[in-house]
Amino acid sequence: MIRSLEIIFLIFVFFSLNFKLCSSACARAEYETNGLCCLMCSPGNRVYRDCTESSSTICVPCLGSTFLDAPNGLKNCFGCTVCDPGLGLRVKTACTQLSDTVCEPLEGYYCSEENRGSCILALKHSKCSPGQYIKQIGTPFKDTECAGCAGGTFSNGSVQICQPHSQCEDLGLSEIKPGTPSSNAECGVKVSAGLITGFEGNIVILVAVAAAAAAVLIFLQIKHKACLPQSCKDCLLGNTDAATLHRSC
Repeated sequence: MIRSLEIIFLIFVFFSLNFKLCSSACARAEYETNGLCCLMCSPGNRVYRDCTESSSTICVPCLGSTFLDAPNGLKNCFGCTVCDPGLGLRVKTACTQLSDTVCEPLEGYYCSEENRGSCILALKHSKCSPGQYIKQIGTPFKDTECAGCAGGTFSNGSVQICQPHSQCEDLGLSEIKPGTPSSNAECGVKVSAGLITGFEGNIVILVAVAAAAAAVLIFLQIKHKACLPQSCKDCLLGNTDAATLHRSC
């Protein structure tokens, strides 16, 4: 019997405490301070002075680069977010007293982290490598998507469609170098090794003949000068007249 009474007493105390807590809670548009329920400030404003038993809350606007976007009982406004270009960001919507700055990715970037509808970190779009093509162009919300070229095609990584390798035979040429996924085939007129060897041999012979002919001409010129009489040599040097030269030579 005594045990039952103790249980009933504890239940009564529990419900009494809960009723007291519920009855002391402030309304939805109020905040509690110093045992009083004060009226919240509207968005864009902060508490300058709490309410008292005889006066209401005093609110003032957020100034400078600050804001409050909801009813509040705060003494300070929040600082506006800065869209840092170093993080790949730029301003999409400027900050006001009622809302924070909204950031978006710079051109050529995509958002990798977002908070409450604003980008907080952006990364550069990936570049496709040679041998790949751009399967999906990057957007402000998604990175570039790359894929490998199929056989018989190539790309330097900057195009959306891989190009087919040139068919040298169709152009009436020989394939000098086969195509790869990152480069086209190289075409040209292929010269046989025997023709190149013969051509090089002819050049050597022509050079040797020319050198021999030049040596013979130089030798004959020197010998001719050595066989002339002195008077002829003097005439050639301008030391005698033509009549003397005629009698001597």
